[in-house]
This record gives sequence, structure tokens and C-alpha cells, in this order.
Amino acid sequence: MSSKLEIGGLWPALLTPVDTQGAPAFAELEKIVQLCIDQQLDGIYLLGSTGQGVLFSEKDRIEITKQVMNIAGNSLPVIAQVGALNTHESVRLAKAAQEAGVYGISSVAPIYYQGGVQNSLAHYRAISSSIDIPFFPYHVGNQSVFGGDARYYIDQILTLPNIEGMKLTTQNLYEISLMHILAGDDLILFSGADELFCQATLCGTAGAIGSFFNLWGEECQFVRKEFIGGNFDLGSRFMLTFQEIINFVLPNIWTFLQKAMYLKHGIAIGIPNPPLGMGNTQWQDKDVQDILDRIAAVTGLVTK
Repeated sequence: MSSKLEIGGLWPALLTPVDTQGAPAFAELEKIVQLCIDQQLDGIYLLGSTGQGVLFSEKDRIEITKQVMNIAGNSLPVIAQVGALNTHESVRLAKAAQEAGVYGISSVAPIYYQGGVQNSLAHYRAISSSIDIPFFPYHVGNQSVFGGDARYYIDQILTLPNIEGMKLTTQNLYEISLMHILAGDDLILFSGADELFCQATLCGTAGAIGSFFNLWGEECQFVRKEFIGGNFDLGSRFMLTFQEIINFVLPNIWTFLQKAMYLKHGIAIGIPNPPLGMGNTQWQDKDVQDILDRIAAVTGLVTK
């Protein structure tokens, strides 16, 4: 069976714990990777938006990748996001991640210096041609270059060396469906909007990558499998609760995750490097615990 048929499922967009100076906190990083393994999640998406990838130095990103691979080993596949301001840096990061043993490489489109579809494709091509492991472009909603012509966009994506799939962080479900229709089985599609991880399965996604899967990996894994298996009642009840909670915590998401990860899992992730987390207000333990209890109550109705 090809890897394209095997890869998928639920992947946390891994949080990168930091100390008070914003440096990687490797002891806490080990805990969060082990948590993913213990919860039998399907993979780890490393150093994306949630993982603060572009806010770390190149040296830090390489060391974080090595440390994650030391812990994950053969337990979970890892995709490393290597997008950077400078394409040369992305290429170096991709090569280093491959050397560290990751399953695949991902990258956002060019940051700041955006130049249209051809510029993005050239950026992707430089990265994907520097490796010989799977490549997954990271499509970020309206911030990505879709070009207006979906068929042309997908046809060009499919010409990239080592192309395996895409991470689609968009709330436009039709956009996901259209990419699946045009690519067929030639692309493995991951949804990247936590609030639509069940709905996106109806649009042809093979997996889901999300920030809140760090916190509720076991719960979301269970619900996704139940939903795919036909338990639409659970899927609907859970997703409506999940969406309400995401909408509520989003303005202060970093302080929420900091408090919630510690209360639920005993992991101190710290406050991320600025500008992430700037302006976030602190949460009271009781308010966070109430939210954790709400998720537990929904899944608890049908837990094994």
C-alpha cells in the first residue's frame, strides 16, 4: 500500500513550549510529544503557525526538529513546516529536517515578499526539489495565492517535485472540495481549520491538522472517527460546542492554551514569542476548567 493511502487522521499543529526568554523549553517539548504518542494520534505537524516556526531562529528550528524526532522516533510521522522570509533558509531547513528523519516537509507561500502564483510556485519548487521526501504546501485561506483559476493552480501544484498533498487552512469548504475534485487521489488533503475538522471530511480530506488537538487530541480523534463511521449526532453536538468554545477563546487563545494545557496535561507551554500573545488577558482557573468540562461532557455521552 502506498504512503498516500496510509497517511491521514488527526495531527496536532504542535505547540512549541518556551521559557520566559522565548527560547525553546525542551523538557516541556518532550512532554507534549509524548502526550501525542500516548493518545495514539496519527502524526505531528511541526513548527507551523501554532508552533511559532517563523519566530524562532534557523538554529532553534533545526534543534527543535531534532529533539522532536528523538522523542517521536518511529512512533508518529512528523511533517516539518519550513517556511521563512528567505527561500534559501527554507531550503536549508528542509534539508536539515529530512536529515533528522521527518516524514515530510511543508511550507507556507512566500512571506511578506509575495509575487503572485508563479512566485509562490517557484518558492515551493525550490524547497521541494531540495529534498526527496513528501512535500505539502501550506495553503492559508485568503493569505495564499489561489490565482482565481483553481484548475490551473492544482495542475501547477501537481508538477512540483515530491508533491504528496496540502494543508488547507480555510473555512471555505467548497474550496477544499474543489481541490479534491480537481486533484483526485493525487493529493492528500489535510484540513487546517479546527472548527471544521469533521465537516471537512465530507469534502475529501484524509486528515486534520489543528492547534486545539494539542489540548483535546484524544477527544477530537474519537469524535472524528465516530463521525466518519456514521455517528452524525455526536459529530453535530460536538462540533457546535467546539465551534462555540473556539469563538469564545480565540481573542485570548494563547493565555487560554497556556492555562488549559497545564490544568489538563501538566505541561507548561509558556507565552509565545511576540507578536503572538500580545494583548491577551489572563484566564481564571475556574473559567478554563468549565470549558474543559464542557468538552468532556459532550464526548462523555458516548465514551468507550
